[in-house]
Amino acid sequence: MRIGFVGLGKLGLPVALATELKGHEVMGYDPSDSVKEIINTRKLPYMEAGCQELLDKTNIKIISLRELVAFSDIIFVAVQTPHLPKYEGITRIPTERKDFDYTFLKKAINDLSEEIENQKVKKIVIVISTVLPSTIEREIKPILSSYVRFCYNPFFIAMTTTIKDFLEPEFILFGVDDKEAVEMAKTFYRTITPSPFFETSIKNAELIKVLYNTFIGMKIVFANTAMEICHKIGADVDEVSKALALGYKRIISNQYLSGGMGDGGSCHPRDNIALSFLSEQQGLSYDWFTNLMVAREKQTEWLASLIVEEQTKSNLPIVILGKAYKPETNLVVGSPSVLLYNILCESKIECEMYDPFIDGKMPDKYFELPHIFFIGTKHNEFMDYVFPDNSIVIDPHRYIPHSDNYKVISIGQNKSPILIPKVIVPHARV
Repeated sequence: MRIGFVGLGKLGLPVALATELKGHEVMGYDPSDSVKEIINTRKLPYMEAGCQELLDKTNIKIISLRELVAFSDIIFVAVQTPHLPKYEGITRIPTERKDFDYTFLKKAINDLSEEIENQKVKKIVIVISTVLPSTIEREIKPILSSYVRFCYNPFFIAMTTTIKDFLEPEFILFGVDDKEAVEMAKTFYRTITPSPFFETSIKNAELIKVLYNTFIGMKIVFANTAMEICHKIGADVDEVSKALALGYKRIISNQYLSGGMGDGGSCHPRDNIALSFLSEQQGLSYDWFTNLMVAREKQTEWLASLIVEEQTKSNLPIVILGKAYKPETNLVVGSPSVLLYNILCESKIECEMYDPFIDGKMPDKYFELPHIFFIGTKHNEFMDYVFPDNSIVIDPHRYIPHSDNYKVISIGQNKSPILIPKVIVPHARV
């Protein structure tokens, strides 16, 4: 098939390259100069597994919107629906709640729809951007040409593994009102993956996408609560998690069930905040999503308190190792490490951050004198570091080898339980 992409950013370009890999002819449209530079120079400025190799040999070209409409059998729209930085999860939760910004998506759909109308030819248009429920009906459908056969197909991908996640999804979520359009989409996806194709209404698909992301956030909050309990009573969080993961009939899987840092990335913190906005708008009886964000923030505060406790005793300078939101990437959007840094700075605690995928070689000063090193991102190379003698390494991921020369605190595997005095609560009088 001939597949067009409107938007060749961090989502659109890897998916377009993967689609080309599967034998389709692919072209794209993107007004961004930075995207054009990536295509022209074949140099990818961000880390995305397998993307550079495909970019080196791609035949994808950026063409005009008119040419794209004439060329394509199916057009995917991969245009951002951003939140402001304050909603990404790297700072305190704002008191005000807001929906995503649909300005870019609406403009892209409007321009595309007008061009399809001008050419007077029916085209399948598939939006893969994340939106809140009812957005398509409210914001997108009113601006669609009658020639547009519209579908909503949000992806369950993570930055840096976009290609793999697209080619090997758990299932394909497809919201559609047009039955003829869905048959062509099924034909396309049969060339991409054998994964199940879940067809539903557009509104259902909108909700499934954001609930999927926030369910992951919920599991991480739960696992980090277990980690804190284990650290305080002297239990082992990894043993606890292993046992819970065996309950596959009810707990589902062991993914995201390991204590560590909070969730991060371009979806999870912001989707929780967006759903708390939806809770307000719809008058839900209880805003569960705000609770998840508060728990994420409070758990990060607790990690900050452990750092401050060690710093008070040792008077050592503090370095947070890792800025990225997850291992082996240079993307920091929604990073819980950055949230931790901001919370420490808010309390006037001096600290520095370093990430090998962002900052290059580690400064020599960190190896010359003892420091408090907090492992914010579980990069593999931190396991090989020989930290200065008398340093303190605080490891919420529990993967840094212990040493006789410096102290390693494996959070959630505290061998000296913190004894909490029993509080006698008087019975209420009936």
